[in-house]
Amino acid sequence: MLIRPTRRDALRSMATGAAGLAAGLTMGRPVRRAQAQGGPAADPRFLIVLTATGGASIIDAMLAIRASESRNAATINTFPDDMVQGIEGSPFRAIDMNLRDLGPLPYQGASNQSDFVRRHAADMMVVTHTGTSVNHLVAQKRALTGNDAWAGRTVQELVAEAYGGGFPIPNVNMSVGGYIEPGIDPTLADRARAEAVVDANVWFSGLHGSRGIAGAPAHSLVDLARRVRDERIDPRSSFSRTFGESRALQRWLRQRSELAPAVERADLITALNVLPDSPTTPLARFGLESAADADRVRQTFPLYAQDPLEGQAALAYLLIRNRVAVTVTIGPGLSPGVGGQQIVDSPPLAFDFSHSAHRGTQALMWSRLLSVADRLIGLLKQVEFGDGQSFWDRSALYVATDFGRTRNRPSNASEFSSGHHLNNGSLIVSPMANGNRILGGVDPDTALTYGFDPRTGDPEPGREMDEPQIFAGLCQLMGLDTGPAGLPDMPAMRA
Repeated sequence: MLIRPTRRDALRSMATGAAGLAAGLTMGRPVRRAQAQGGPAADPRFLIVLTATGGASIIDAMLAIRASESRNAATINTFPDDMVQGIEGSPFRAIDMNLRDLGPLPYQGASNQSDFVRRHAADMMVVTHTGTSVNHLVAQKRALTGNDAWAGRTVQELVAEAYGGGFPIPNVNMSVGGYIEPGIDPTLADRARAEAVVDANVWFSGLHGSRGIAGAPAHSLVDLARRVRDERIDPRSSFSRTFGESRALQRWLRQRSELAPAVERADLITALNVLPDSPTTPLARFGLESAADADRVRQTFPLYAQDPLEGQAALAYLLIRNRVAVTVTIGPGLSPGVGGQQIVDSPPLAFDFSHSAHRGTQALMWSRLLSVADRLIGLLKQVEFGDGQSFWDRSALYVATDFGRTRNRPSNASEFSSGHHLNNGSLIVSPMANGNRILGGVDPDTALTYGFDPRTGDPEPGREMDEPQIFAGLCQLMGLDTGPAGLPDMPAMRA
């Protein structure tokens, strides 16, 4: 059961914030430039990765198949014709369902994909692909590295290195499993590595070393104590004399002496705080306050305190809007969250509950992700970045998925189980993408997707798109020069 943080929880987090910040943030040597085609730090692009934990099936969403279109409709994953929503002026489809149960679970809920597609079709692009692993952790990481296509770096690390100069915490990751694992390139600039966030609602309270702590000394005294520690005590310690040349220790000292004070000066403990002043979270009592637009964020994500995904999306908006991060990763975990018989959070195991109830799980989880994405995009559209552009005009949202699901079902079954499958497709939403396009297609007789011409995007039955190709296209969409990595050119994925 999901529980709103108590005052004791908040105070405990505030009291331990300084240590957590220093230990967790990863800023070191300067970011290497020359990775972006026209993107100095003052001209960034923003990447939001929304993880479809457990395996989202593209043929249960934008590439749904009507039964009348397939010669094998009864035994593969097709839908009754009237259940597949066509979207005027768009090649995409959508599935809306009312769930009376979720397989063996007596929970009810509603799913809606069509509203999102109607609002965002112009920025939507579906790319088909075939992966190389049906292991959750392996496949999740490969969705972000293109199967180690660029020295094992994640796309978030590349975006953070290219555009994160001047951003306090360029890469923030709130997901789970393989989606939160770092890349494997040891030469990556330290500051481009992800900062992992476990609890989006109270993370702000760890972004200052003394504010929010009852009875804390004046900040001037804290600064004095830090200088004495850094200049007189630590250098004389036997530990420093023994390990002073260690790169790890030198990185830690830079984090402590440079990054932590910079984060404090930026007042991120305020800018990233969505919580209201209330008896449950008595901010004013501890000298704290909410972010300037926290009211609007709470109205947009009213379940932020109960639903971890809504809380993550709220923080993602504040991180981008306040120019703290250039890439943010959010996504559902595997724990269930239900109230009575109405699903308010997520089925057990997120998309992977398809093992027990494929159709209901896919419908519910797709609707859940699209609802959060719709609201996050709406907030970013409302805030001007500069030169007449909104933050959304410079952003991309990538729905990263573990893999697809098996296509077979018992004859005409309306609910069934599914396993893991390499063949699938992914959704990218961005004004920078080749919008309102399906790159590739799906065979209605097998329900397997097929690839496309990398130059034109024209469908090519019999061709499969691999992980490095999709990774390259996503990097290029973000304005990154993939030439140094020898990746293929994918102009079909760019606007």
